[in-house]
Amino acid sequence: MNRWTEIELFVQIAETGSLSRAALALELSNAAASRHLSAMEARLGARLVERNTRRLYLTETGQEFFQKARAILSDLKDAETAVNATALNPSGVLRISASLSFSLHHVAPLLRHYTERYPNVTVHIEAANRYLDIIDNNIDVAIRTREVEPDSNITVRRLAETRRILAASPSYIAQHGLPRQPADLNLHKTLIYTYANKPNELRFTRDGAVTVVNVKGLLESNDGQVLRTAALDGLGILIQPAYILYDDIAAGRLVPVLDAWDLPRLTINLAYPSRKHLSAKVRTFIDFVADHFRTMDYEHKWTARF
Repeated sequence: MNRWTEIELFVQIAETGSLSRAALALELSNAAASRHLSAMEARLGARLVERNTRRLYLTETGQEFFQKARAILSDLKDAETAVNATALNPSGVLRISASLSFSLHHVAPLLRHYTERYPNVTVHIEAANRYLDIIDNNIDVAIRTREVEPDSNITVRRLAETRRILAASPSYIAQHGLPRQPADLNLHKTLIYTYANKPNELRFTRDGAVTVVNVKGLLESNDGQVLRTAALDGLGILIQPAYILYDDIAAGRLVPVLDAWDLPRLTINLAYPSRKHLSAKVRTFIDFVADHFRTMDYEHKWTARF
């Protein structure tokens, strides 16, 4: 029995005036309660309770100890209540890191619902297309498209898989036509995302066959939104994940190109510092995003062919 439980037993004895009732409240046998009381008195080197066959009462030292012990237990219960309240009503600044495209399409649209549910949380979004160090930059949650973090102190939770898609505007296709084979891309204007893995090398697969095409971009950028805007304006064919292009394709603003072919897919993950007990603001946001992805069935949408 730890010291907190010993103190709780003693306070119960003092308040009920009965060892047996105190033992019952703590689900102990009378013998066990008596042993623990004796052990506490031996540890303290003082007699706290006088007991005979007829009654039980506190010594003068026991009375003094009772007043302080009861106050300590009260403070402990208040602290536990405060922690529980914080867990149910998280607060503080939640620092989120994600690419600009993901922040625009899939973080910002969730914030009204999240902050309505948890109004005491202030959200800070660090929109960055390069991966920031989570620990050094004090990031609570990062949303990334890599499956492994180099730091073993980072936990990774999978959200969804997504295809990478080629797409162009109807006006571009009307003027330049559609490529029929990957090699035809050399006859077209392409818009290249420079932070992609080997951005100028497109590795296509179809029915087990692999075709590699090296392309030179008419426009290159380190931001997907620049390329998306250029593609919508008819400048060329862009290569971006489905989580960026799905709504544009569904609305007819962009048309999929070489959709029967696959490029290497990406996995979208949540990354956050590994802790035994996550803060309430981090835990609630992680669960909120994961539930939203399941409800929207994003993986099915983003891996299907158009």
